[in-house]
Amino acid sequence: MADQLKSVATLLLVLNFCMYSVVLGIGAWAMNRAIDHGFVIGPDFYLPAHFSPIYFPMGNAATGFFVMFSLIAGVVGVASAMAGVNHVRSWHLDSMPAAVSAAITAWSLTLLAMGFAWKEISLEIRNAKLRTMEAFMIILSVTQLMYILTIHGSTSRRHP
Repeated sequence: MADQLKSVATLLLVLNFCMYSVVLGIGAWAMNRAIDHGFVIGPDFYLPAHFSPIYFPMGNAATGFFVMFSLIAGVVGVASAMAGVNHVRSWHLDSMPAAVSAAITAWSLTLLAMGFAWKEISLEIRNAKLRTMEAFMIILSVTQLMYILTIHGSTSRRHP
């Protein structure tokens, strides 16, 4: 049974790492586009009436928050996967707390970004890349939880 849980944890770990990497790529594209095509305020210009410091030229009002929290969740998710690789390699109780705590931190940030994804979906007006990132964050919230349950549930099946 422990070998089966280890292979499930490895599969989820690789899947989450790949999905977090895609989220980072799309999020970096969106952030770069926002920086390049955002507001330009010169000495003779005034701020617009509804100016937001988190302005994204694509998407809607929730896009800026969604992209920023997705980037943070992506970075922490990739770091969590690195801690998870160490745990899956050794598959011992000593490495489990670090892997679980990193995974729970990544999952909580993923849930926060998923909330902004749902808000962005409800406001509509977004492009295909943002829709892809929304779908990945929603899927990651489930797969990251399954990964946490897999590595945490395996402790009762191990002998010290």
